[in-house]
Amino acid sequence: MRKPFLLTVVVCSIILFTSLSYAETFVCLSCHSAIKGKLKTDKGIVDLHIDEERFSRSVHGGIECTICHKSFRENPHEQPKGDVPRKTIEMANLISSKATIDPVAMAACNDCHSEIFSSLLNSIHGKNIIDKKQKDGAFCIDCHGSPHYITNASSKESPVNKWRVVNTCGNCHEKEEISKKYNLGTHIIEKYNESFHGKKHILGHPGAPTCVDCHGYHDIKKWDDPMSPVSWERRVETCGKCHKGANKKFVTAITHKPIGRDNPIPYYAEKGLIVLTLSVFAFVVGHVLLEAFSEIRDRVFRKGKEDE
Repeated sequence: MRKPFLLTVVVCSIILFTSLSYAETFVCLSCHSAIKGKLKTDKGIVDLHIDEERFSRSVHGGIECTICHKSFRENPHEQPKGDVPRKTIEMANLISSKATIDPVAMAACNDCHSEIFSSLLNSIHGKNIIDKKQKDGAFCIDCHGSPHYITNASSKESPVNKWRVVNTCGNCHEKEEISKKYNLGTHIIEKYNESFHGKKHILGHPGAPTCVDCHGYHDIKKWDDPMSPVSWERRVETCGKCHKGANKKFVTAITHKPIGRDNPIPYYAEKGLIVLTLSVFAFVVGHVLLEAFSEIRDRVFRKGKEDE
């Protein structure tokens, strides 16, 4: 009798907790789903509208709002004064240069995604925010989008989906001011699209590598960092995941350089493929025309002989 009783208590507790969570979320959404405007503050512009349907489809759908917005409690219209854990406050101070609106909410990502968050902080993007106090360093929402609408990476709606991640990276890396500021080179995404990898990706090949396949995800390092997957120390290993038998000579051809005379291997390989393709088409068309001419000639001569 004891086990069924305990099971009933556990189930009821879960149901009660879930109900309270949804009730709190419902209270917040009852206003924020109806509000359409934006609020201008001394820290920036806050979009007050939350699309309830999109939020419900997101990976965070159903989670109570104060899990992230820890400084808000019963009356959100009062000055935020919730009891925020010390660990969260310390993290919020670290990323305050990036998260000017609600650093506590962004720091709260660490509560559920601590391992990923740690990798991000140690990446070139994270160090740019923490060490250099730069606001343009990429962080969670720059890649995944609004925390209210984050979907699984396999979803077509996700900015980090395989078929959208190149454009997502390009949102920063194609900006001229960022390229110049950090000496990244220009037209990175354009050059990728002109490469063999980019062309295969554009054509829809599921095995074509994108930015994250070579550079990594959350723990991206500068290319000359020995720990970077594209550093000279590790590039053979990285390329070897797809290209078995890759060596140091081979990996020098894999760059962001556009296909041109300064990158001869892919340049002449592309020209050779174009010539081969056109030759095949010319041969097929020529063969068909000769067959047609032969058929017409035979019919005309045969008819002439029969008339005699």
